[in-house]
Amino acid sequence: MKIPRIIKQRNTYVDRIRPFMRKTLVKVMVGHRRVGKSFILYQLMELIRKEESDANIIYINKEDVNFIDIKTYKELNDYILSKSVDDRMNYIFVDEIQEIQDFRLAIRSLALDDNNDIYVTGSNSEIFSSDLANELGGRYVEFVVYSLSYIEFLDFHELENTDASLEKYIHYGGLPYLIHLPMEEPVVMEYLRSIYSTIILKDVIQRKNIRNTVFLEQLVSFLAGNIGNLFSSKSISDFLKSQKVDISPYVVSEYAMALSDAFIVHRVGRYDIAGKKLFERGEKYYFENMGIRNVITGYKPQDRAMRLENLVYNHLVYSGYDVKIGTLGTEEIDFVCKRNGEILYVQVSLELSKQETIEREFGNLLKIKDNYPKVVVSGEKMFENTYEGIEHIYIRDFLSSVLLHSITRVI
Repeated sequence: MKIPRIIKQRNTYVDRIRPFMRKTLVKVMVGHRRVGKSFILYQLMELIRKEESDANIIYINKEDVNFIDIKTYKELNDYILSKSVDDRMNYIFVDEIQEIQDFRLAIRSLALDDNNDIYVTGSNSEIFSSDLANELGGRYVEFVVYSLSYIEFLDFHELENTDASLEKYIHYGGLPYLIHLPMEEPVVMEYLRSIYSTIILKDVIQRKNIRNTVFLEQLVSFLAGNIGNLFSSKSISDFLKSQKVDISPYVVSEYAMALSDAFIVHRVGRYDIAGKKLFERGEKYYFENMGIRNVITGYKPQDRAMRLENLVYNHLVYSGYDVKIGTLGTEEIDFVCKRNGEILYVQVSLELSKQETIEREFGNLLKIKDNYPKVVVSGEKMFENTYEGIEHIYIRDFLSSVLLHSITRVI
């Protein structure tokens, strides 16, 4: 196959995947539509071709009409076997594999052959986590592909690291295809609106057989307008009832999970720092892509604090952290971040102009009696670098920081 021209590289992901190449583990890349999974596959194919000029690469893209007849696991298996060779490695790439019925059966069978090096992508986490875990437990490795980080955004759009560039990133988000569009609000928002509509239709409504589409849109709007607020399904249900929308907590939970499975939002639970355990109830929601979030609510100046918190969360998960909301007695720590046995505590504040705010944000971190790093991220460029021994980082500097050690989750 002819590999499409790659304008910009996402080497962070290729570097994480590379150690697993030519291994029997199935490489699974998940993330919402148009986040760049296909081009990571192209990068991997290009890398293979450079190392093996005659490599046998088998590529199936379920969004390509040329593969419309591959609808079931048997058709997938038969097609791949027809293209396979016996005397060397077969590099198998299947894009948007969730469109193939019972695909896991074919992948399980193909993975038994040591000559098959398999890479798949998909746009729904629930399908992969449940189906593949059952069929391939211990034999696949998952990579979550996120929207462009701020540093990637600067690279893709060839921008200087300035506050104006950060504002563009906050406004438009980090979908890779924006590199092909003029950075003008009507154009970008129309594109983002079309992506959002596709995700809602294909990966939420159709995938989950959602019937109450009006409530689904109301729920998305509610979550977009309440980033960083702590909720339970019951509290959301109670609020909506006060607005004359009668929806049970169960339905709220199911619809919120559907949005999370489609990577529109991240559902973040609470962690008891002192008791070192997770709470069963209460979570916050953060949007995977700020541009799509802004399509839903509009770009409002008064939302800057919640956008800031969402940006910090996104950078942390992109950097490989498992992130939870921290609870310490009656106090809240915005983010408790774990990675490779290490912990990072993060507080986020738009402003640090009032002493009361300073004492709350830094004081909550000072109450944590361990030696792990603690940091306050804010929108205050001129605030001092440390306060009472706690580090302070300006938001643009934080998003420019390299926190990338591992973005891989092995199942």
